[in-house]
Amino acid sequence: MGTAAHRSIWWLASPLAAVLLLFFAVPLVLIGVVSFWSYTGYSITPAFELRNYAGIFDGCRVGGAGPCVVLSTYLSTLFFCVVVWAITLVLGFCIAYFLVFEVRSSRMRIGLGILCTIPFWTSNVIRMISWIPLLGRNGMVNLALMQLHLINHPLEWLLYSRFAVAVAMVHINTVFMIVPLINSMARISPSLIEAARDAGASWWQTLRNIIIPLCRGGIAIGSIFVITVVMGDYITVGLMGGEQIASVGKTIQTQIDALQFPIAAASAVLLLAFVMLMILALIRIVDIREEL
Repeated sequence: MGTAAHRSIWWLASPLAAVLLLFFAVPLVLIGVVSFWSYTGYSITPAFELRNYAGIFDGCRVGGAGPCVVLSTYLSTLFFCVVVWAITLVLGFCIAYFLVFEVRSSRMRIGLGILCTIPFWTSNVIRMISWIPLLGRNGMVNLALMQLHLINHPLEWLLYSRFAVAVAMVHINTVFMIVPLINSMARISPSLIEAARDAGASWWQTLRNIIIPLCRGGIAIGSIFVITVVMGDYITVGLMGGEQIASVGKTIQTQIDALQFPIAAASAVLLLAFVMLMILALIRIVDIREEL
């Protein structure tokens, strides 16, 4: 009987396992295989060579005049990753705290939670384009600042800049931080908060010693979502950066547009390894299995 139940569990899991194998594992293996192929401007030849990986680090010599292209690209991507992660963490934590601990009505809590997901009802491109009338040279922000006599000339750095890319990424990724934090905070017993208050703990002490430690799993999961999306994002960087800002995802897109599939695959493998190292570091710090 136990063996039959064990087999039935595997049969129930087999459809999902087949989907993951076919649409996730197999494409990853193919990308890894293609990353070792040889290519020219006219052809791609199946082979096994490390020229594509060596080409990524071309120019990275010790004692050079400055950082090589790949290092500069990763530093630029990490800049957006850190900035977006920090802002989404603060915003997501505040919104989740308000929904869980301040909103008493469950119906209102659900309604406000759904309201946070409304941006996902439209595509990322539409959401990014919506920032152009706001941040453009003749946009609403510049016009408002000029009418208030705070500036004399339109601010050029509001659009097609690092600022615009960061704003759009925060807009897109904040919900990825809100949902795991709501899940973590909802598990905190209200009696713990009441006990801390009865013991004379201030709001800050309760937040630091009870709420934040119990939300570490949600913070880790939200961080993984935000980091993985930002590290591979190329549409936001290209559209909001005016095709002038470098990122790893943008580099891979450019290589694919030039039909340089082997070196694009090598860049993708390197990016995947880099992101996996960041995720493993987070998993070592926080045990996220409690949240799953």
